[in-house]
Amino acid sequence: MPELPTPSQTVGPFFNIGMPGEPAGDGPFRITGTVYDGEGQPVADALIESWQADSGTFHRVETDAQGRYELATAAPGALDGQAPHIVLAVFARGLLKHLVTRVYFAAEAEANAGDPVLNAVPSDRRDTLIAGDDGVFDIRLQGEGETVFFDV
Repeated sequence: MPELPTPSQTVGPFFNIGMPGEPAGDGPFRITGTVYDGEGQPVADALIESWQADSGTFHRVETDAQGRYELATAAPGALDGQAPHIVLAVFARGLLKHLVTRVYFAAEAEANAGDPVLNAVPSDRRDTLIAGDDGVFDIRLQGEGETVFFDV
């Protein structure tokens, strides 16, 4: 059997020292999901940072052994003509630099329709930025259904 290269560990794995317990934050608004790599496998050593410009809320949470994360925060508000959203930064193995994405919400369909950032994303990719009514927002780093990431 030929030897295959091992995945890069340029960022992470992350350690539990100083990390908050699950879920990160203490608000009533919950977002949960799983981080997947390019082969569809859960990423057990990713770190997710979230922030909301409207409230100044910031959280940091790591994924568990199954690649899952959970954030508990304040409900995001609209800001400067944008739909309510939460910005996420994803740090994971193999990344030289973190990835930045946004979480929009299915329940905010009218506001989403007028959001200039969401509308700048090709229509066939926008669904990768919208959490379901159940608050689930999976992050796919590569491959089929890859989450849209922004160059910031």
